[in-house]
Amino acid sequence: MDESGGSGQPRPGTEEPASHHATPTTPPANPAPQEPSDPPQAPGDETRRKDADPPRRTATDTPPSDERGPAAPDRPLAHSGAGKPPKPPAPRGGLLMGRPFGVPVYVAPSWFLVAALITWVFGGQLDRVLPELGAARYLVSLFFAVAFYASVLVHELAHTVAALRFKLPVRRIQLQFFGGVSEIEKESDTPGREFVLAFVGPLLSLILAGLFYGAMQAVEPGTVPGVLLAGLMISNLIVAAFNLLPGLPLDGGRMLRAVVWKITGKPMSGTVAAAWVGRALAVSVLIGLPLLTQSGALGSNAEDNVGMDTVMDALLAAILAAIIWTGAGNSLRMARLREHLPELRARSLTRRAVPVEADTPLSEALRRANTAGARALVVVDADGTPLSLVREAAIVGVPEHRRPWVAVGGLAQDLTEGMRVSAELSGEELLEALRATPATEYLVVEETGEIYGVLSAADVERAFVKAMARPS
Repeated sequence: MDESGGSGQPRPGTEEPASHHATPTTPPANPAPQEPSDPPQAPGDETRRKDADPPRRTATDTPPSDERGPAAPDRPLAHSGAGKPPKPPAPRGGLLMGRPFGVPVYVAPSWFLVAALITWVFGGQLDRVLPELGAARYLVSLFFAVAFYASVLVHELAHTVAALRFKLPVRRIQLQFFGGVSEIEKESDTPGREFVLAFVGPLLSLILAGLFYGAMQAVEPGTVPGVLLAGLMISNLIVAAFNLLPGLPLDGGRMLRAVVWKITGKPMSGTVAAAWVGRALAVSVLIGLPLLTQSGALGSNAEDNVGMDTVMDALLAAILAAIIWTGAGNSLRMARLREHLPELRARSLTRRAVPVEADTPLSEALRRANTAGARALVVVDADGTPLSLVREAAIVGVPEHRRPWVAVGGLAQDLTEGMRVSAELSGEELLEALRATPATEYLVVEETGEIYGVLSAADVERAFVKAMARPS
């Protein structure tokens, strides 16, 4: 299953979106729910854009921008608030199992819960098929749970290998309660690659089902190996069939998105179409799954599907429908994120700055900044080479009566290479540059090395929120 949204819904300036391909977990006799992962889909390859015919600016005439956006009037530096730098997302907990193809594979704590559930459900089925096993049936059932999740891992590795082949970075694979998730950090740049990337997962599940079917022919039916192979064959068939349903966040939804993208030439149109089909699918599952179970169409006698079984079927349908509906909504939100990311441009968000030497009193530096209409201070040496940036939080923390006696050098943060960003950066490239070196302020420079101004992480975050709040 392919889901849009990352390990968590991207917060402005704090998390990078990621594409998630997830595979659902299921006992052998029932369709299994799939868990959407919050980020879907990484922003597409946003094109760096330069403002049309931008005026040449120096450190003292960069246009200001306050917290309401780049076009708002200036606010005196002395009263500016401090912003928090964007931080990389903290990974979820889990047990590291290995690094196939260089991609870490984690097992989330919730996996142990679903493993216990599969063991209990499959053990009950074994008691009817192989009653002579006794209590040992639960050991066989646990083996089935592990083997089934191994096939889920193969499904996810198919997505991962395809992504790496297309030079799309994969952050990690995680096995969790409702299946597996491949966190692909960027989106495919063509509909053809998107289709292949989504299709390889169900294809591998179908291949595994065929292999298990072939292995069944070599063992005697009604034995432990025969029952295990039959269960794994049926489970992989269910995984493949369910993932091929044409609605986001399932793999079939990604394939539908790729087809609409190819026809219209617009990835957003494909996302909208596949997301709404996914929502319709969620409603169908909510209503149709209990009806199918009650009618006996899934292989059991209708008269047996009463009481607690009816409640469990309805609960399973509700959980599955909620997951699909939420995943479709996340896909739409991530599409809007990709659409608005290019609006974040370092050049338009940069604050005007004035250069001052390290021994300049803070009161004098603020006077120069306010006179120039600037909102940032850059500490330079005698030759005008930038050395450090005066932090807003430090300025606010100095009482006004102490400012004539405090030198700006004591309030500044030394510049590191990562704190110098190009004025030409925009969209995802800008966010990646800020995440690589978390800080509250960054020195923005022209390609020639000339100082353009100072970029506040708080301004980027506010612009991000403002862009996301606008309808597509």
